[in-house]
Amino acid sequence: MSKQDGSGRQVTEQPSDDVTARILHLDMDAFFASVELLSRPELRGQPVIVGHRGHRSVVTAATYEARAYGVNSAMPMAVALRRCPQAVVLEPHYERYQAASRQVMQILGDVTPLVEPLSIDEAFLDVGGARGLFGPPWHIGRMLRERIRAETGLVASVGAASTKFVAKLASSRAKPDGLLVVPHDETLRFLHPLPISALWGVGRATEEKLARLGLRTVGDVASTPVDALRRAVGEAAAAKLHALAWARDDRSVTPERAEKSIGHESTYERDLTDDTVIDRELLRLSDAVARRLRAGGWVARTVSVKVRFGDFTTLTRSQTLVEPTDIAQRVASEARTLFRAAETGGRGIRLLGVRAENLLPTGQVERGLWDDDEGWRETEETMDALTARFGKAAIQRASLIAPEGRRRSARSTRDVGSSD
Repeated sequence: MSKQDGSGRQVTEQPSDDVTARILHLDMDAFFASVELLSRPELRGQPVIVGHRGHRSVVTAATYEARAYGVNSAMPMAVALRRCPQAVVLEPHYERYQAASRQVMQILGDVTPLVEPLSIDEAFLDVGGARGLFGPPWHIGRMLRERIRAETGLVASVGAASTKFVAKLASSRAKPDGLLVVPHDETLRFLHPLPISALWGVGRATEEKLARLGLRTVGDVASTPVDALRRAVGEAAAAKLHALAWARDDRSVTPERAEKSIGHESTYERDLTDDTVIDRELLRLSDAVARRLRAGGWVARTVSVKVRFGDFTTLTRSQTLVEPTDIAQRVASEARTLFRAAETGGRGIRLLGVRAENLLPTGQVERGLWDDDEGWRETEETMDALTARFGKAAIQRASLIAPEGRRRSARSTRDVGSSD
């Protein structure tokens, strides 16, 4: 695998007429950082880190110049600045990233309806049906990258292969700013020299177990009997790893992807101990979750909370609701009940999270004659309309207005029905 700093880069420079690599994986390069540089062009070529400067904050994104110093996303900011003290730190602006993502996804949709977004900055495409209009995969990949650069000012890398698994590996090898085509007949030649960490599902623990068998590369895994793999990593993992090592991946590109959960969580500069502050934070997180539920046309059957203490121990609690909901007050009520039932022992809270799970399309749920949440529903839908028209700053719950001086670093997560 190529490193995050771009070393080990591999690209297909000459035009290729291969048509077997019909699945493309497009991944934006240093997406959050690149979006920030659109408004700070004077920082191009410099090490830039996106994130908050608090001592408990983590790196949201980093330019390749910063990655060359060993700075990576999710790294504690304090560690990142020790490794690269000259880095410029920029605050994140998530609304900018969402707007840029919409532009990119629209460009992809102009080529094929078979687009499967994986996250805000990457997607699979099946371009088999687009060859008549745009040519073979290499030409389509080049065209997409050129349009994205011209219309958004951003840079994307593309991998093309006959399977999702290999296409995603190829885009990683092509970073930054590259295009790599892996024809079907050359798949094993590309795949087998890669380290075993290239296989999906191989984390540090699994890698250590495989290393004890003397396995270092994907090719080593492919040539190892499944029985030996099973004894090392278990039956299910052995079958999966062996199949991937032989590039067997029959998943198709699926444009409509079922949402599994929607969540928001925040890490705090100072541990929370005040019950009033904790209640307000649970409402704030619940409000963010409920707004995304309504925007996506979902209701949740289960609410869960996540609590991390100052010593990094973490607990989660969940509750299935009598009736599915997309109302913040209902989500917050359940979240507060779960929190109070948890055995916190009065310890300071480093992180809080609220998640909506077991989602259903709103249209599949029939409300009863009496809707206990009708009043709150009207209020929150009115708030949605005002926010859509005038922006998030136009209206805010009075109960969420906190005393000045509380600094917080936050992130939101979207989990989808795929292991990609």
